[in-house]
Amino acid sequence: MAMQPAEMTITQPRRARKPWTWERVYPILTLLPSIIAIAVFVYGFIVWTGVVSFTKWNTLVPDLSWNGFANYRAIFQDFRFQSDLRNLLFFTVLFVLVSMIIGLFLAVLVDQKIRLEGLFRSLFIFPMAIAFIVTGVVWQWLLNPSTGVNLILKALGLTHLPKWYVDITIVPSIPWGHIKFGLPLALLAVIIAAVWQMSGFAMALYLSGLRAIPDDLKEAAAVDGANAWTTFWRVILPQLNAVTVTVVIMLIHISMKTFDLIYAMTGPGAAFVTDMPSMDMFQTTFQGNHYAQGAAISIIMLLLLAIFIVPYLTYSLRGEKP
Repeated sequence: MAMQPAEMTITQPRRARKPWTWERVYPILTLLPSIIAIAVFVYGFIVWTGVVSFTKWNTLVPDLSWNGFANYRAIFQDFRFQSDLRNLLFFTVLFVLVSMIIGLFLAVLVDQKIRLEGLFRSLFIFPMAIAFIVTGVVWQWLLNPSTGVNLILKALGLTHLPKWYVDITIVPSIPWGHIKFGLPLALLAVIIAAVWQMSGFAMALYLSGLRAIPDDLKEAAAVDGANAWTTFWRVILPQLNAVTVTVVIMLIHISMKTFDLIYAMTGPGAAFVTDMPSMDMFQTTFQGNHYAQGAAISIIMLLLLAIFIVPYLTYSLRGEKP
């Protein structure tokens, strides 16, 4: 009987552990205070807010007895919170879409190597440097039905002037729960102000993406007989997919937590036509002293943000892996 060759086992040498030198410890000690502060004042308070949302603490006197999902049921059945969700949906969709379109259009114009490019780029980005509270005050005056833009329209001979942010009309006004589902026309004034401020941000990101596209791709498309329009749709725009995702996520994040613009410009509005969850949370918690319900609204806002942010972060982390 033939002898079988002896099995040989190959053992991998153990990697020598690096000693804990000062060069390794110093970065950890430097970051440790920030890590502790974030753990306590961000994630710790998020956990505490979640705990409070399940309690009966809806008065000035703390009451941490268990209340289950009663606070969540109460706010979802509330007329105001249903209006908030409707307003947030239309505001986010229109704000993000219009800001992207204008930002891309401005980026394409600036990318044409025009004269005074730096001046135009600065003019378009300048509104982003202004605080939302200032933007709200300015646009409140500009779109006031008695002043601002309406004075110009009246001087031009127009008789049916828009009511802007005091208009309570909802289009198409479909019954949904306790509210009418549709676009509140008063919300258009807020969208105009928000787009004016953040379209320059979208332009800056798109401009950096355009400048990163190699000229060889455009030249190859021209050699193949593609005109400028075809080159833009078939060559340039697909190269901006990553930028578009970033713009969408950032603008959604801004729209979800919009507070100061609404607070300065319109407030909740008549019949809550310009109200947002952030405004509802603030007034419910700090003016109405319903701390548990305010915490529940905060958790819902966090979950809405997580729906968009978590997939984006997962995609980004996977893209960074070698």
